[in-house]
Amino acid sequence: MSTEHQLSLPVQAPKTLPDTSPLVARLADAFGAAWVDAGTIDAWAAQGGDRVVLFAGDAVRFPEGQDVAVVLPELQRSLPGRFQIGVVRRHDEDALARRFGSQRWPTLLFLRDGQYVTTLSGMHDWDDFLRKTEEALAAPVSRAPSIGIPLVSAAGNDGSCH
Repeated sequence: MSTEHQLSLPVQAPKTLPDTSPLVARLADAFGAAWVDAGTIDAWAAQGGDRVVLFAGDAVRFPEGQDVAVVLPELQRSLPGRFQIGVVRRHDEDALARRFGSQRWPTLLFLRDGQYVTTLSGMHDWDDFLRKTEEALAAPVSRAPSIGIPLVSAAGNDGSCH
């Protein structure tokens, strides 16, 4: 028997998950949301006005992030002219979320005139979501929460032995 007639199967590249889900990508493609990352968010936010950035999270681990991606344009439509939308690609989310002290997925980050305002995490019933978004848009700018242990000055005279 000859080995000339060997069966040859096509080689396929391994399937990989897309970097950004279609519903998140739809925000940019269909609703004019801006893609932002650590290198562009400051300039984008400094363009002025209220800005809302979606951190959807991994679509498998946090499916409600996909719900927020669908609801966000509806919130924008219900509050016309109140805010612009930014979206973060999945591979950039962790680092950027840490910068703003966000630890939950999904999260909406609210910025105004380049400054931090607040975050709104999770998916909510429509009336609650609309109310919480209006409250966030009315809130004053503040300092982004930091992650970690608060630092205490070594020069401080607090009576401790260290």
